[in-house]
Amino acid sequence: MAQIRRCDWAGSDPLYLRYHDIEWGVPIHDDKKIFEFLTLEGAQAGLSWLTVLRKRDNYRKAFDGFDYEKISRYDGAKVEALLANPGIIRNRLKIRSVIGNAKAFMRIRDEFGTFDRYAWGFVGGRTIVNRWKESKQLPARSAESDSMSKDMRKRGFSFVGSTICYSHMQATGMVNDHLTYCFRYAELK
Repeated sequence: MAQIRRCDWAGSDPLYLRYHDIEWGVPIHDDKKIFEFLTLEGAQAGLSWLTVLRKRDNYRKAFDGFDYEKISRYDGAKVEALLANPGIIRNRLKIRSVIGNAKAFMRIRDEFGTFDRYAWGFVGGRTIVNRWKESKQLPARSAESDSMSKDMRKRGFSFVGSTICYSHMQATGMVNDHLTYCFRYAELK
């Protein structure tokens, strides 16, 4: 029986493998799910993605299932409660960012009809399919993520630098960066 070949970054942690095999690179068009990934990518800044994955269920509970409308109404007491929650990354700037990003997210949704339409506009509405043969070829950013980051910051978002935007594009299937030998590359192409 042939062994399944995966992107080498997936490693051997079961949580990481599941994320790689089921979620990473799958095109997402649901605004709530897109907001979840924006939140988690922002939380990751300066940390490993595995750290965030391990706290993901806690984030879902702490942030009302990533309901951006509810989050946009969080007050100072809620921020303090979140800062006391050991199940999430307790960084005041990151927590406040989620609230501000929820408000900016809703403004974009109101302007474009859906946040999905806005976000996918940076890649022309179609997944960019790259042909990387090894992990060291994977970029940390692109012209598209630079453009997305610049526009999102202008619209009031924070923790949306180009590297975070590129990671978001990878996670939500706007970019297929599975290595060409990975079984997911062909499945998502």
